[in-house]
Amino acid sequence: MKLNKEEKDILNAYEKSNSPSIPNIKKEMGKYRQYAKDTLKKNKRINIRLSERDLTHIQRKAVEEGLPYQTLVSSILHKYITGAFIEKPH
Repeated sequence: MKLNKEEKDILNAYEKSNSPSIPNIKKEMGKYRQYAKDTLKKNKRINIRLSERDLTHIQRKAVEEGLPYQTLVSSILHKYITGAFIEKPH
C-alpha cells in the first residue's frame, strides 16, 4: 500500500507514540462529525430504470462489498459528484 507524505507522517508519529496535537480538537471533531452526518443523511428518494442485466451486476457487486445494492448505488453517485470516483481502465 502506498502512503502519501501526510499519511507517512501520521504513521510514523503513531509508531513513535508521538501523535501530533490538534488545536481546538473539540471544534475539529464537531466539524468532522457534521460532515459524516451530512454524508449519511438520506432524505430524498429517486426512481430510475435500469436494464435487468445492469441491476444484476450492481446487486452482485453489492454482495461482494457486503452492502445493500441501494447503498452501493448511492455511494457511487456520491463519489461521482464529489470527484472522488476513479474509473478503472478496462
